Amino acid sequence: MSEDAPEAVVIPVHELSEAALRGVVESYIHREGTDYGEVERSLDTKVADVMRQLEEGCAQIVFDPESESITLVVVD
Repeated sequence: MSEDAPEAVVIPVHELSEAALRGVVESYIHREGTDYGEVERSLDTKVADVMRQLEEGCAQIVFDPESESITLVVVD
């Protein structure tokens, strides 16, 4: 990343419509791949888990202006 590159922007969860938020979360889940545990979890269950993490502040939605993409990141 160059020094002139714009910084990533955190998108507050409450600034997205319910449909947009679900779309971002589903896109993230599909990009991240498949479960490798003993029990496969439904998309709705995965969405609920990610939504809870976003609401609790354990994860954030981040927009990268350089790549023009949105992703979710875990907050340390």
